[in-house]
Amino acid sequence: MLSRYFSFLKRFDWVLATSVFLLLVLSLVALYSISLSKASPDFLNLKKQIIFILIGLVGFFALSIIDYKWLKFYSFPIYGLAAALLVAVLIFGQVIRGTQGWFGFGWFNFQPVELAKLAMIIFLAKYFSRGAHEIFNFKHIAISGIFSGILIGLVLLQPDFGSALVLFFLWLGMLFLIGIKRSHLVLLLLLVATLLAGSWFFIFQDYQKDRILSFLDASRDPLGRGYNITQAQIAVGSGEVFGRGIGFGPQSQLRFIPESQTDFIFAVLAEEMGFMGAALILALWGVIFWRIVRLARRARDDFSLFFATGTAIVFLIQIFINVGMTVGVAPVTGISLPFISYGGSALVVNLAMVGILESIAVRS
Repeated sequence: MLSRYFSFLKRFDWVLATSVFLLLVLSLVALYSISLSKASPDFLNLKKQIIFILIGLVGFFALSIIDYKWLKFYSFPIYGLAAALLVAVLIFGQVIRGTQGWFGFGWFNFQPVELAKLAMIIFLAKYFSRGAHEIFNFKHIAISGIFSGILIGLVLLQPDFGSALVLFFLWLGMLFLIGIKRSHLVLLLLLVATLLAGSWFFIFQDYQKDRILSFLDASRDPLGRGYNITQAQIAVGSGEVFGRGIGFGPQSQLRFIPESQTDFIFAVLAEEMGFMGAALILALWGVIFWRIVRLARRARDDFSLFFATGTAIVFLIQIFINVGMTVGVAPVTGISLPFISYGGSALVVNLAMVGILESIAVRS
């Protein structure tokens, strides 16, 4: 028994875990600083984030101990649960910032789309690991696209354009991993272009159109949608090399940065920790991606390979969108920065993903 315990600790990917834990520490530092900007700091969100981290770490260690292979057998029930919750939130959910995507439980709001991201990774990993040798048959692209499209469509109905974009690129990225014919890719892109055009006229809300138009030209509405981008860019630039110091960033402490604890928390850290702090965040994420790629290459089966790749895709898209909208190279879509932005649903699910990766690492 003792030898199995030491074998588990030896195979545990401590580099991956340490990088994630350091990002969690930076999250607490940022939330502490943001709390100081209030006239009477209560540090409520900081305390909540600590609770979310503790809950997430319990799930992280539990999933790292359990054999990941059980996910293959329950992939469809997990998918069904995620789809049911997305339907239920459209009926019973709360509307926050124009999106009906949360269940309210007192001081805690649960966002089912975060679970949908994990469910879609598990479902696609199971599906492609079973039919990867036939993937050049267009029916596998169509079937996986239908199941992915159900979740994406339910998310768009909330409407949550940013999360729908993450789910779409997860599916597309998995197709590129397996290999897709050029003719199939062209057909797929034409279909997506048609759906986007239809969504612009029939699905996208006015505020979502404004976000995209403000991304293309922030000066068209400097006091409205363009204000968010402009203030975030000012904050990043004012941090210079070494930053203004924790709690001393003028943009964050004077509350010029909108949604500073979620969407634009990277701007807060860049202002107060400077270029070096921003580089540290990106370097930690670089280490995480390196470990995930290393894990995928050493995977013992196709399911673990596709799960690791799917997790990397979800993290990469969210980081690109969040950091990109901070510096003005991506539209403001409400996507949080994994492990750093405030929020319980995303944090717990993201730690669950890494816990499953650790389970794969231990058994590789």
